[in-house]
Amino acid sequence: MDYEASLDRAMENVPDIGGDEERLKIPEAEAQKDGAFTRFTNLGEIADVLSREAEHLHRFVQRELGTSGKFEDGRGRYNGSFSASEFDATVDAYVEEYVRCSECGLPDTRLVREDRTPMLRCDACGAFRPVTKRSTSPQQQQQREAVEEGKTYTVEITGTGRKGDGVAEKGEYTIFVPGAREGDVVEIYIENISGNLAFARLA
Repeated sequence: MDYEASLDRAMENVPDIGGDEERLKIPEAEAQKDGAFTRFTNLGEIADVLSREAEHLHRFVQRELGTSGKFEDGRGRYNGSFSASEFDATVDAYVEEYVRCSECGLPDTRLVREDRTPMLRCDACGAFRPVTKRSTSPQQQQQREAVEEGKTYTVEITGTGRKGDGVAEKGEYTIFVPGAREGDVVEIYIENISGNLAFARLA
């Protein structure tokens, strides 16, 4: 067997680690209205796919949506009315902060603690870093207050959501913009705000 054939055969046996979009198949969030509350009925299932504790994801959802709630039997129950898209957006934000490796972009990470500091260890590339949390400086607080429904802003699209929406950051807000692509600088119209999440359209 010559070298090229041997190489081809070896490559065929290498595990396919692919790209993050191919490998991380996250179920779409399921929302169920319950009077003054909304249930996130498959939160536990999504946490399992992400290899994270459901309670941790639940606390993140509360923080991002600016609400209170409880987690029980694999479901989150939150005060207020929320859509499946809003829950999807919180999951996307959680993945960026607590799952995806900032070096190789793959989801093969473990959440560990060192001296009470949450760290992400990547089993794919070996990267090891503190979890990057968004700052809450006074300047960013002013930016947060400046983001209002019905207003227009110019933002840079810095990422892509699970459903292909463009994602921008402004202060503490994560803004989802359908039709925008990473690297674009666009003018957007804020249609809806929920906690730390904002939903916009191209102006």
